[in-house]
Amino acid sequence: MRTFPCNRNTQARACELPAQAGLGLKPAFFEALLSSEPALGFVEIHAENYMVDGGPFHHYLGLLRERYALSIHGVGLSIGADAALDALHLQRLKTLLDRYQPESFSEHLAWSTHGPCFLNDLLPLQYDQASLDRVCDHIDQVQHTLGRRMLLENPATYLQFRGSSLEEPQFINEVIRRTGCGLLLDVCNIHVSCSNHHWSIADYLHALPLHAVGEIHLAGFSEDLDSSGEQLLIDSHSAPIAQAVWALYQQVLEMIGPVATLIERDNEVPALDVLLAEAGQAQRLLDRQGARQ
Repeated sequence: MRTFPCNRNTQARACELPAQAGLGLKPAFFEALLSSEPALGFVEIHAENYMVDGGPFHHYLGLLRERYALSIHGVGLSIGADAALDALHLQRLKTLLDRYQPESFSEHLAWSTHGPCFLNDLLPLQYDQASLDRVCDHIDQVQHTLGRRMLLENPATYLQFRGSSLEEPQFINEVIRRTGCGLLLDVCNIHVSCSNHHWSIADYLHALPLHAVGEIHLAGFSEDLDSSGEQLLIDSHSAPIAQAVWALYQQVLEMIGPVATLIERDNEVPALDVLLAEAGQAQRLLDRQGARQ
């Protein structure tokens, strides 16, 4: 297992996100966040939206970076792809991280590239030895190139591969053990995947390497029907956080204690006050758990 020191942060910044509630940064909120400076622990951006040299996104992010801790979340590395990582994409990512020195960087346990094609989705892997070796090699390459530890997000999935020889938590455990990366625990993804595949949430949670959790994501999901007429949950990030996800989040906090928690909303984004209310709800649960320790 490789270990990675903290990156070159200023002395005023810690090497981890604060154990507080944060918000996904949307352009519509730039001005409001700068003028009102709500009590958020951090903000998070999608890396690929900032892989340019300049422009208004960088202008506002630079100002907000002076006020908040920063998490950068990648959506395009295609960690699980059956081919080499895109070296140019990885270098652009390094340039971005070197520029802003975020407290956290994360990516998905998924793939979105096949040959020259880029699929605008986060697709599931077959959990077998070949996939495990490939994902570990890719994460080693990412961490070596970036010079920092990354977090790997557990996926939301809608199908399973007959050829899988490892359970998903077992696969994640092995990746973290072999690479030294951390875990971005998406609580909504656990609810979605366990509901879709009829897995036990309790068994899934207890099988994960919860000691490695460096950040939590909370989001809303939508409902549909699959081809057989059964309920299918979709990780759409388009709805308020469901009560079942809040209950699962509280259970997670009781197991691991307070951890930096992001409110995710990427579709049908409501007014800032609505999202700040959800962040406030997360913060109250974090404070309550912190007071118990």
